[in-house]
Amino acid sequence: PPAMLKSPTFFVGADRQRKNLQEFQRREQQLAEAYLKNKPLCFSSRGYQKTHPTKARKGHRDADARLEAPMILGVADGVSQIEDFGIDASELPNELLKYCEDIGMSQLVPEGNPEAPSGYRGPIPLVREAFECTESLGSTTLVLAVLDNSTRIHGKLHPMIAVISIGDCELLILRRLHGRSSQLTPVFHTEMQRIDGHVQTPLQLARVDDRIDPDFHEDITIEVIEKGSAVHCVSCYEGDIVIMGSDGVFDNLFVDEVADLCNAVLPAGRQIPTNEALLGHLAKRIVEACHFKTERGPSGQLPDAPIGRGGKMDDTSCVVAEVIEWTEAHSKVWAPRRRQWQWQNFMTCGTHCVVDDDDLEDYDGGMRPHGGSSAGGYKNPRVGRESKLLASSSQGEEEEDESG
Repeated sequence: PPAMLKSPTFFVGADRQRKNLQEFQRREQQLAEAYLKNKPLCFSSRGYQKTHPTKARKGHRDADARLEAPMILGVADGVSQIEDFGIDASELPNELLKYCEDIGMSQLVPEGNPEAPSGYRGPIPLVREAFECTESLGSTTLVLAVLDNSTRIHGKLHPMIAVISIGDCELLILRRLHGRSSQLTPVFHTEMQRIDGHVQTPLQLARVDDRIDPDFHEDITIEVIEKGSAVHCVSCYEGDIVIMGSDGVFDNLFVDEVADLCNAVLPAGRQIPTNEALLGHLAKRIVEACHFKTERGPSGQLPDAPIGRGGKMDDTSCVVAEVIEWTEAHSKVWAPRRRQWQWQNFMTCGTHCVVDDDDLEDYDGGMRPHGGSSAGGYKNPRVGRESKLLASSSQGEEEEDESG
């Protein structure tokens, strides 16, 4: 049998989503670090997406969508099986991200006083409102990164990235932990949400008619957003690199492979901000590396991948962003657009990013920039090719001992 996975993503019906919601309890991970500089930050970003050549030759349409804006980033991956029912799988992902951008930028653009009420109440209300604004039929997975400059740590303003993920799109944050002369190191990585662990049935946001699911009601999608989404709140610093991708990225590349590509394109010692064209080049390199995983090498061997040897042929979308200082130039472009929106005034963060002294002391594991602790650090089961092989080897030895 062929080693590469070629199956489309399957639509998950309302009943099955409802049963599995309790298995995807929302995790609000408070990752707090010491306050360093009181200045607003934003994203500088570029993205790249490409249908796998094999799928393109068969006439497959790309159903991925990307969002690249100064205060909010996103990747949405439309469920391709929807097209069997005559529905354009790309419409809902694109419409959803359009409203996420409009709502997010209207609430999050700094206007001189970062403490001023903005209407932002966190990523869950934002996604819910965006979904309720959409009209398209379809189904999609989603990951958003929202940069909030109004969060406080020890009474001082400190920018945070609120991450919300639904399904199997993922986000990775890398940081130079020992100053600008050090390598980019992974410090945060989301996890995929897949029902029963099946690679073709991720948790998803949907709006469908009787042709697909007679039992569907939009209440289940709202429930997915409010109870099934994974929410994290992560401190951010100038110079951090954010990588977002559809499952076509993180099913094919190990985290250390993504980090290697980042360090190759963005070497240590560089000045920031990085030219956006270079960020776009890195996004393209990542997508190309994903597609390369489905090709045999000179020896005829298929490369190893997190999903299995030979990876997965899939639409692949990637957004690469650098955290930079919000400048007057940004204000001239975005502040007038923000003032066109009228919102209620709220001071709270919907992620409940409240951090006390004990939380700050418990956290820290080597995740601060230069000047912080260097012990400990980020660990993820999908990090490395070598660690995966070692774990597999150790397990085999243990099984032999038990049978003996």
